[in-house]
Amino acid sequence: MSNPVSDVEEKGLRMLKEFREFAMKGNVVDLAVGVIIGAAFGSIVTSLVGDIIMPIVGAITGGLDFSNYFTPLSKAVTASNLVDAKKQGAVLAWGNFLTLTLNFIIVAFVLFVVIRFMNQLKRRDEAAPAPPKPAPEVELLTEIRDLLKKS
Repeated sequence: MSNPVSDVEEKGLRMLKEFREFAMKGNVVDLAVGVIIGAAFGSIVTSLVGDIIMPIVGAITGGLDFSNYFTPLSKAVTASNLVDAKKQGAVLAWGNFLTLTLNFIIVAFVLFVVIRFMNQLKRRDEAAPAPPKPAPEVELLTEIRDLLKKS
């Protein structure tokens, strides 16, 4: 007669072993590393857009801040900035949407450039010529040398 507690423990240990094998597969670890690096890269690009590109765009357009543009959807909204306007009622924050869309386009372009550069490096490595194959006489002499070493 089997002990129900030991059956549960055995199933639990088996499931734990399967989970460990799954979690340690190369693809899962690679995906985790990719997500972490992607998050860090996203922070860099967000800073690039918010701290460098958008101030330049604002300076070119005369100090405009797109994120503060909105259209009130209620007559009760009389505020001139988005934060206060949202407190007063419904607003269509199209400037914020425009800013986020511009951020996305910049992030997509930066990723495109990085991936294109990596593909060029990969093609360059693949196109590197293989070392020339030795002449048949050299191969024969190498085989004779190896046979002499064995005896």
